[in-house]
Amino acid sequence: MRSPSSAGSSTHPAGDADGPPDGADAGRAGLRSMGLFRRLGWGVADQGISSLGNLVLGLLVARSLGPEGFGAFSLAFVTFGFVLAASRGPSTDPLLVRFSGVQPSAWRQAVAASTATALVSGVIAGLGCIAVGLALPSTVGAGLVALGFGLPGILLQDSYRFAWFAQGRGDKAFVNDLVWAVLQIGAVLALVATGRATDVTCVLAFGGTATLAALVGLAQSRIRPQLRRVRAWLVDHRDLGGRYLAENVSVGGARQVRMFAVGAIAGLTAVGEIRAAEILMGPFLVLLSGVSQVAIPEAGHVLDRAPERLERFCLWLGLVPAVAATAWGVAVYVILPQGPGELLLADLWKPAWSLLVPMTAVLVTGCFLNAAAAGVRALGASRRSLAAQLSNAALYLVCGSLGAAVDGAAGSTWGLVLAGVVGCVIWRYELRMALTEHCAALGHEPIAGRESS
Repeated sequence: MRSPSSAGSSTHPAGDADGPPDGADAGRAGLRSMGLFRRLGWGVADQGISSLGNLVLGLLVARSLGPEGFGAFSLAFVTFGFVLAASRGPSTDPLLVRFSGVQPSAWRQAVAASTATALVSGVIAGLGCIAVGLALPSTVGAGLVALGFGLPGILLQDSYRFAWFAQGRGDKAFVNDLVWAVLQIGAVLALVATGRATDVTCVLAFGGTATLAALVGLAQSRIRPQLRRVRAWLVDHRDLGGRYLAENVSVGGARQVRMFAVGAIAGLTAVGEIRAAEILMGPFLVLLSGVSQVAIPEAGHVLDRAPERLERFCLWLGLVPAVAATAWGVAVYVILPQGPGELLLADLWKPAWSLLVPMTAVLVTGCFLNAAAAGVRALGASRRSLAAQLSNAALYLVCGSLGAAVDGAAGSTWGLVLAGVVGCVIWRYELRMALTEHCAALGHEPIAGRESS
């Protein structure tokens, strides 16, 4: 995170930053650009293989289990996403912020502590899932119990992945995610071929293959998690970990509770329909995830050079992927009804196709929301970031749940469109206010005054 003082520490006034660079400066700029494209390339490639693995997994399960069984599997999958996001707050998010590009010895010590923290988080969360799953009806609870056994390995694998991105070695993360994707697809194919595919066995395959990939990560890095470092890691990074945990839990929790609410209100079939529509939009998320990995650093560079340009930069940062999301949504809506849709999703195809319009709108609003959030975080406005995130999570949960009560899966998805529009307004407001405060602290003219003059 970037504080106002450090963000504005550039030695060149904004008006002088556009002069022609000399040969050495041009060479350094070229190397920086090459490094940026390389990092972005590995980030997109890693997200691509991860999304492809989840896409194939979802399609196999959807075709094999049908709407209700896929709905039960989806509830376990959403729970995995919530636990993963929550775990990153105290474990890997501080690693990315404070140990990116440091000396190898410091990085190795940090990785030993952060991976141990993720592993402990997985054990605690796994025990919680098992306890909750045993207390729920077996149609829902059995999948959660299966997930509980896999969570330690899932979170450990994810922590090694983040460690390599902190080191600037996205290629190693790509290799590890590729191993996991191949293992999990092979395991589920074997279950389908032998007639043993259920929501429980598919969740067990998901967690078990993640554990194997985590062991591969241990061999790649040769860094063992050191449990004795967990307490010190949590204490040393409690300023970041606590806030990241609150943000991640609010968003992930809202998504999880919304899906459980849809299941309780409209049934497991509605949950499966929503998840199937998300799968159809999955390939676009590869682009969005790749952009998100470099959004905050690039917003910080704009802030250093010319703070008054940050708001416009964030607008374009949202507009470009929003156009791509619209194009992808239109393509899927037009092309898949010609035959591939039913081949991919079987009985879930028609209800998933009917959700494509609101699902595309949800992603479009998400593009603008994420771009504004990157600007707020680049400014180091943690209080405003947390307030906006909590508001956005509340909107997501309330609108998504009320929509389900009105019109099942379709009503819940349109509810998220409304939540996204209001969330964009909130984040843009927080960006405007944070930027105005930043410029005032530097003695610059307030941004609002610039725009009205």
